[in-house]
Amino acid sequence: MSQNKNEQQLLYIKKINKVVAYIYHHLDDDLSLKKLADVACFSPFHFHRIFSALIGETPNQYISRRRIEKIANALLLGDGPESLTVLAHQYGFKSIHSFSRAFKNFYGMSASEFQKRGRFEFSKIGKTESKNGEHQISFEKYFYTIENLKNWLTMRTEVKVKEMPKLQMVDIRHRGPYPKIGEAFQKLMGWAGPRGLLNFPKTKMVAIYYDSPRITDENKMESSACVTIEEDVEVNGEVGKVTIPKGKFAVGSFKLKYDEFEKAWNSMSLWVPEHGFELRDGHYHEIYHNDGTQDPEGLFIVDICIPIQ
Repeated sequence: MSQNKNEQQLLYIKKINKVVAYIYHHLDDDLSLKKLADVACFSPFHFHRIFSALIGETPNQYISRRRIEKIANALLLGDGPESLTVLAHQYGFKSIHSFSRAFKNFYGMSASEFQKRGRFEFSKIGKTESKNGEHQISFEKYFYTIENLKNWLTMRTEVKVKEMPKLQMVDIRHRGPYPKIGEAFQKLMGWAGPRGLLNFPKTKMVAIYYDSPRITDENKMESSACVTIEEDVEVNGEVGKVTIPKGKFAVGSFKLKYDEFEKAWNSMSLWVPEHGFELRDGHYHEIYHNDGTQDPEGLFIVDICIPIQ
């Protein structure tokens, strides 16, 4: 009986992961409860209950947060339409007033103030305790300056612009702080190994990051632990499939210690606009060329790949 219950839970996880991926790629579409329930092959009532239990937010809460974060990211990068009204309507808000209210409720400041502070302070988003005991989003400065990041990057790697090939992979999604994605990798290795899918060094481990730590509460950030595959395979349970299409990326090849990944990502994010490139929708990911946990010096040999146009 417990085995059947466990199989049912894995089936639910697989179906909800499918919906989460669908939302990620269709934030500017009509995402009605019925539509999402159809994607999951559940009744709307059943889908709402399961989604809320697994994700910790109702479908509407999740979609609203995702849309606000998408607009916030566009404001920080300065690569979206100049008109905030255009952005608000593009992502499903009926009026600029409803968007402004939702944005301020979420970040504790207006969209224009958020944009100004984000650009000029090079800050990240963190949580602070408010007077009424609720968590609110606030800005915290980085401990290192922009110039320090530029100098650090110059000493560590030469960033190259490359046309990267398509990557076909199996994955397990992770929800929570990015440094804990190792838990998902351990599960994936346990699944892929007995199926003969691990052929190192040809096989690559890849991490995809769907959120920016500057925008999203770390407990709600989503990522995928992936392993490349050469041929199509049948997946089950919480293991799914994901493809990174071929495309143009800024690629930095690093040898990093565990606590240097954030600095590497921040320096790469600065490099893109500094060299006249614009970001595009795509998969921000890392390609690992070794297992840093087994390296005598604790070094991860990794490519950080940022989609550009």
